[in-house]
Amino acid sequence: MPFFNIITESDESTVVSKYEPVKERPGSYQSEAELERDFINMLCAQGYEYLPLHTESDLVLNLRDKLELLNGCHFSDNEWDLFFKNHIANPNEHIVEKTRKIQEDFIQVLKRDNGNTKNILLIDKKNICNNRLQVINQYVIGKKDGANYDNRYDVTVLVNGLPLVHIELKRRGVPVRKAFNQIDRYQRDSFWAGSGLYEYVQVFVISNGTNTKYYSNSTRYNAIKEASSGNVKKKKTSNSFEFTCFWADADNHVIRDLVDFTKTFFAQHTLLNILAKYCVFTSENMLLLMRPYQITATERILNVNGG
Repeated sequence: MPFFNIITESDESTVVSKYEPVKERPGSYQSEAELERDFINMLCAQGYEYLPLHTESDLVLNLRDKLELLNGCHFSDNEWDLFFKNHIANPNEHIVEKTRKIQEDFIQVLKRDNGNTKNILLIDKKNICNNRLQVINQYVIGKKDGANYDNRYDVTVLVNGLPLVHIELKRRGVPVRKAFNQIDRYQRDSFWAGSGLYEYVQVFVISNGTNTKYYSNSTRYNAIKEASSGNVKKKKTSNSFEFTCFWADADNHVIRDLVDFTKTFFAQHTLLNILAKYCVFTSENMLLLMRPYQITATERILNVNGG
């Protein structure tokens, strides 16, 4: 059985009220592999299930299993094949459509072999504790899957089997912007490859151990879209690196270090609340993530009003 050490998770607040940084932390030098290993260990200590999963075929098998568990049903092979091709990995759908599917159309209709239909949840937004969180690392996708180049991703959080949060790490001392740029390259080269499941990622986290930031898929996607169209504006836009965010506690004290960030942002209750309640998908097809002070203000209003 995994060891659980829930430190900052709260049934009431998404943003921790006041966070005291961990005093013991890695030294100034830590390799990227060590940073990744320690990060995964911290997630497992907070109740995430680690999967030694590195290929799309295994990712799809796990997705089927987790959707069956979430929805209390069993897919026949034919039902799963049709549901996966039409509702999960439709080749005509990409980042915008998949984001809408997670944020708005998260109930999909399964047509059963007997002609009946059943509603299938991709994510349970009403009872977030019903969702299952897993972590994988070193996921491989490449030319054999249709990608432009062979790629190996750092760490991904699966929610009910779908990759919804991706983390790119650089060793301490390397500018965190390099992790941001690497995710941009993945968008160009491979996120869309195979069944395109990585186009479901809603939230990206970048860290060099010392500085850790988060941002939505729109920040990444629109930067690539704008660059490919040749319409690169000189002024800052919502898709630039400058609009990545630091996490903070309710007193707006910034939480930069990956250790502290993991114990707060990645607390299961917090992460699921961010995905289920505090993402805003706009009419312009932009996914906006609320900042900590916005989440805190919203929850204070809800608490005052009793709901």
